[in-house]
Amino acid sequence: MKWLLLCRMLGLLSMLVGGSMVFSLPWAFPFCGETPEFESAGFYGLCQAIAISVASGLVLYLFGRRDQSAILRKEAFAVVGLGWMLAGILGALPFLLSGTQRHAGDKVIEVTIADCIFESISGFTTTGASVLTHLEAPRPGPDGTIDESAPAKLVPRCIMFWRCFTHWLGGMGIIVLFVAILGQLGAGGKALMRREVPGPITETVRPRIRETAVAMWLIYVGLSAILAVVLMFEGMTFYDSLCHTFGTMATGGFSTWNASLGHYNSAVIEWTVILFMVFAGTNFTLYYLVLSGGRNSDGSRKSLAARFAPLFRDPEYRLYLSILFVATALLFGSLMRNGQFEHAADSIRHAAFATVSITTTTGFGTADFDQWNDFSRALLIGLMFVGGCAGSTGGGVKVARFLLFAKILKLEVETSFRPNVVRPLRVSGVNLDKSLRHEVVVYFCLILVIFVASWLLLAAIEPGDAWAHQDSGGRTQLLDSASAVAAILNNIGPGVGAVGPTMNYALFAPQSKLLLSLLMLLGRLELFAILVLFFPSFWKTQ
Repeated sequence: MKWLLLCRMLGLLSMLVGGSMVFSLPWAFPFCGETPEFESAGFYGLCQAIAISVASGLVLYLFGRRDQSAILRKEAFAVVGLGWMLAGILGALPFLLSGTQRHAGDKVIEVTIADCIFESISGFTTTGASVLTHLEAPRPGPDGTIDESAPAKLVPRCIMFWRCFTHWLGGMGIIVLFVAILGQLGAGGKALMRREVPGPITETVRPRIRETAVAMWLIYVGLSAILAVVLMFEGMTFYDSLCHTFGTMATGGFSTWNASLGHYNSAVIEWTVILFMVFAGTNFTLYYLVLSGGRNSDGSRKSLAARFAPLFRDPEYRLYLSILFVATALLFGSLMRNGQFEHAADSIRHAAFATVSITTTTGFGTADFDQWNDFSRALLIGLMFVGGCAGSTGGGVKVARFLLFAKILKLEVETSFRPNVVRPLRVSGVNLDKSLRHEVVVYFCLILVIFVASWLLLAAIEPGDAWAHQDSGGRTQLLDSASAVAAILNNIGPGVGAVGPTMNYALFAPQSKLLLSLLMLLGRLELFAILVLFFPSFWKTQ
């Protein structure tokens, strides 16, 4: 391992994270009805976090600047894995240093270190799980009890903005942003991108990796700007439109309200967010191909159908839309059969929103789907493992892997009765390497092993009476733990039961929060960039 190189890259990344906190500072002013002391605590907390991040990054950079060698495969794994961990720790500083508070029963307490790390990593990994309770709840009086006569948010506006902004940074990827800004990484940039950009068959859209990173971010920024403007026209404030845009385009799910998007009770806003969640769950490479393919080889303009052909020829994208359509139809039929909503229009809207939000791993909520019938909840739990397309901001296993896994199963079944027939694994007419077949099967096995092991470990860590005060609804803590692990590992956020859409993760023990934070990183970086860090042989020089 090239330790000096690793220090240099992590130092630059630390300064990037610290610099990104600057965009949250203006939201502490004006004080917007809050006491100046409350908002100024958030402002000074952010300033301290910026100073610590930049100073620590500068020390690391100066220590490692002597090594200007290229980034190879091993160093790329280390930079991505450790870089995301470091970003999560630095991102936790604003919560910790600002004295952010949360509810604990009928008391209000300051967040712990485990709470801050959980919230920060949840933001960067676009999971959207939270330990901050009652975002617009009253603040406590001098004795620590809640004073209903003085309503005010427990989290300063600038800290709330940073919380949502971590989504946006992590959506396209902090390493992708890192590569886009630094243009001298060469082949090392490609190694870094391969470790972070999710999906098994994602290809770069340009031969130069920096141009690829810049193109991805420009598309991401463009879609975000469009959504923010549309949400403002639909009734949101500038502040709320930005925060919900970050959560939508990053498929994260953090909101500025306890009731999430349900706070607005607006069908127009919900259908808009549904559309952009679908956009965010699509492979961004396809957008580049559509935007850059406006002319034929002879210079003439392509027709609209020809221009969008790469999008709808893509088998993963077609399967992605098919899953969303079929799941929405099944959920709509289930809600209508059980009379969950009075009007069919409400049923189709909530069915579509829940399906898209869970499948794309966004995690926004408009209704408490934990109160729906067993079939609806089971369908949504199954969708947690699907995720978005390869090369999207969505989490989960990815539609591409399910497509490949289905083809692999078909080949294996055919081989069982026709052992002498050799058929290649083909997608869109292209033969895929046999190693990819092995990689997909291994990934599914690892997801299953990590899910079961984490489920049992979480159940062992949590005391038996930990959630006795929660309404179990006939479920057990064991099932709620399984839901929590599935939602966290697939970067969704809300699950069912004690971690349903109206609940959060504040009730978990500190050890459980750290375990769940690790699962968020495993899900976002698709296992290997984190797992290799636990192998002693990985750190050896040779």
